[in-house]
Amino acid sequence: MTGSTKMIENYLNELFPNPKCELNFNKDYELLIATMLSAQTTDKIVNSVTDILFKKYPSTKALSTAKIEDIEKIIRPIGTYRKKALNTILIAKRLEEDYQGKVPNNREYLEKLPGVGRKTTNVVLSIIYQVPCIAVDTHVARVSKRLNLAKEKDDPLTIEKKLTKLFPLKYLNKLHQQLVLFGRYYCTARNPKCDTCKLKSICKYYKDH
Repeated sequence: MTGSTKMIENYLNELFPNPKCELNFNKDYELLIATMLSAQTTDKIVNSVTDILFKKYPSTKALSTAKIEDIEKIIRPIGTYRKKALNTILIAKRLEEDYQGKVPNNREYLEKLPGVGRKTTNVVLSIIYQVPCIAVDTHVARVSKRLNLAKEKDDPLTIEKKLTKLFPLKYLNKLHQQLVLFGRYYCTARNPKCDTCKLKSICKYYKDH
């Protein structure tokens, strides 16, 4: 690790010693579906709809046989809810048919599920199976670019590869959650809390503003 990456690790450990995913779930498939639903919306809104959704349909079998209109009605507060309602049912059907409702430790399989790409797969594998990986969402991308861990033009996969090289594998799962929380509550898109940040000396955004 370089001096700057060590500084980042130390500060994130200070702010978030025990970071947790803010999506609510009790079963592995609930995390998978909740993460899929969270695209282009907030965890708070997702939690409000999944609280209803998972109580009404308490298994992949129940979800797989649900009427799409009923799912749409529940998740309507979420963006692109029609597409996501269909994805929810299709994911439940696939898991029920292929793995008796369990989420497998199988990247290739997960990435081919409807509405599930690399980012969602990384979240699920990291949390459920402790696979060392980083899911690059808008928060992780923004923070990585501001702290010169990635370039402005880098896409999520490039950022993921750079972070994986810069930080120890054993730290990646924790780092992912820390970067998400740091971007969500401190290094925000608008009005970031630069004045109190201990990383402003290495921050590109701070120097440019």
